[in-house]
Amino acid sequence: MINEKRITVVMPAYNAEKTLEATVRELPDTVDDLILVDDFSADGTVAVARRLGLTVAIHDRNRGYGANQKTCYATALAAGADVVVMIHPDYQYSPLLVTAMASMVAYDVYDLVLGSRILGGQTRSGGMPFYKYLANRLLTAFQNLLLGSKLSEFHTGFRAYSRELLCALPLADNSDDFVFDNQVIVQALLLKARIGEISCPTRYFPEASSINFRRSVTYGFGVVRTTFAYSLARLWPARWSPFPATAATLKSAHERLAGSASQPAPLPAVKSS
Repeated sequence: MINEKRITVVMPAYNAEKTLEATVRELPDTVDDLILVDDFSADGTVAVARRLGLTVAIHDRNRGYGANQKTCYATALAAGADVVVMIHPDYQYSPLLVTAMASMVAYDVYDLVLGSRILGGQTRSGGMPFYKYLANRLLTAFQNLLLGSKLSEFHTGFRAYSRELLCALPLADNSDDFVFDNQVIVQALLLKARIGEISCPTRYFPEASSINFRRSVTYGFGVVRTTFAYSLARLWPARWSPFPATAATLKSAHERLAGSASQPAPLPAVKSS
């Protein structure tokens, strides 16, 4: 616990057998619950997770990265989490930073904290492919320009959320694919959530998960569509409903965020152990 807040780490997993244990071993003692959601892996991810004592939820088919996160957050909220930290179990991001990120939320400084691969200037030395680095910088600059934000990156998979923000976000309306990550940040901006960043060096190696070039292009176009949808919703909220949550949904979510959101999202139908 941190500041009497229950800290839950969630890990959206797909074929993470080789890297899961290294990730878990570096998680700090401040973490109260460890939840892994397996998206129908073909390897021994579930067996390793159970051996390590994690709470495991299993999709009965491969539903996608966004759908995996939806189950992660619903499971964490139902278990009573006050702060939810999402980290990939591929050992690309440093689990040692979980306490720092969770503390920024637990002490009510931010609603959302992003582990930025750009801050600190070690992105390329960590092995990020040049085309990914270039796309990251261009898309981030594009989004900051259109959204009026000043984030160092929009595309990290290492995040800490307050319970209130997760309950306020219309997560069920978002994509089941990789663009889910970007939609969440943009929706948090629309809700005027407090967003902080922390420098997070990353490792790129063969066992670390990474989307291929084709999927990266699909993700990039999804980011562009999300950004334009947000811009229209911000300028004309009564006319344009973003991605595809309705303007009324986000208005209601904003009101809950400003007040006290405590009701967890409904759990998807998954097997747990």
